[in-house]
Amino acid sequence: MSGREQPLAAGSTILSTEARELYLAVIRGDGSLPLGSETDFCDSARDELVRIGLLVPDTDDPDVFVATDPTQLSTSLSTSWQRQALELLSRAVSFPSELQELAREFHTPNSSGGSIEHVRGKALIRQRLEQFRDSGFGEALALQPGGPRQPDLLARMIAYDLKTLRSGTKMRTIYHASTRYHQPTRDYVATLAQAGGQYRTLDEPYTRLIVMDRRVAVIPIDDDLSLAAFIYDPAIVDYLAKEVFEQYWSRALEFEGDRTVPQQVVSRLRQTIIDQMLEGTNHRVIARRLGISERTLARHIAEMRDDYKVDSLFQLGYALGRKAQDSVG
Repeated sequence: MSGREQPLAAGSTILSTEARELYLAVIRGDGSLPLGSETDFCDSARDELVRIGLLVPDTDDPDVFVATDPTQLSTSLSTSWQRQALELLSRAVSFPSELQELAREFHTPNSSGGSIEHVRGKALIRQRLEQFRDSGFGEALALQPGGPRQPDLLARMIAYDLKTLRSGTKMRTIYHASTRYHQPTRDYVATLAQAGGQYRTLDEPYTRLIVMDRRVAVIPIDDDLSLAAFIYDPAIVDYLAKEVFEQYWSRALEFEGDRTVPQQVVSRLRQTIIDQMLEGTNHRVIARRLGISERTLARHIAEMRDDYKVDSLFQLGYALGRKAQDSVG
C-alpha cells in the first residue's frame, strides 16, 4: 500500500497546517514548486504533499512539482480507501474462525503428561472458560452445587447456552435437589431441556466440576471460588469425567424443569432437614445450607408436623428424637 493510499486513523486530519499553507502558496503562485527552491516551508511539508498526491513531478521536468486538483484526488482516494475498508472488514469477520484450531491447541497443551494451570480471580476464571467455549467444543459436563442459581445469572446464560446446544454441543448438568423449588431455575432448565440439554438433581454433597470435550477439567481450589485449577492432563481429565461426574450422574434424578417434585427428592430433603434440626441448627442456617428459602423450609416443617400429628416445633423435635432413638435401638 503506497503512502498516498494509506488510510488515516479515525479522527485524524489529512494535511498538517504547514502542508496546507504550502499548497495554497503554490496554487496562488504559478502552480509549480521547483525542487530545491527556497520557501518559508520545511521540506517535510513538501514531502507530505507529494505523499498524499497534491504535488506530482512535472512530466516535462521531473525537478519541478506541480499542484493537482484536490477534487479529483479526493474521488480517487475515497474509492481506494473504501475498497481497503471492505477488505479489512472481511478479514476481521473471517479472522476468528481461521484461528479456532490454533486457539484450541493453545488452550490444550500437548506436553507429556499434560499440565495444570492455576487461574486466580473470578473474572479471569470466567474469561478463560469463555475463551475455551468460544474456540468450539462438542461436550460439556458440569457439577453445580450450592442450590438455585441467581436469576440475573440465568438470564445472562440462557441465550448463550441455547446457541451452544443448537450448534450440536451436548450438555449435561447436575444441580442440587433444592433447585426444583426455584422457579427461575425451573424455567431455565425447561427451556434448555427442550433444546436438548440434560439435567439431573442430587441431594448428596459434591463439589464443583466442569469438563469440556474430555480435554480440560476445571475445579475450584479456594472455598470462595476465587482460585481454580484448569487441568489438561488426559489421564486426570478422563478420571474426573468417568469416576466422578458419571458416578454422580448415575445416582442423580432426571430434572426437566417440571413443577412436580418427585417423592424421592422430597423424602431425602426432609430427612436432611430432620438431621439438621436434631443437631440444633436454626432454620435460617438450614435453609441456606439446602439452598432453599425459609418459606419453603417452613412449608416442609409444617407438612412434617402433619405427618407426625403434632402441633408445635417442640413436639416435632421430640417426635423426631424418639424416632431416631427407636431406629438406633
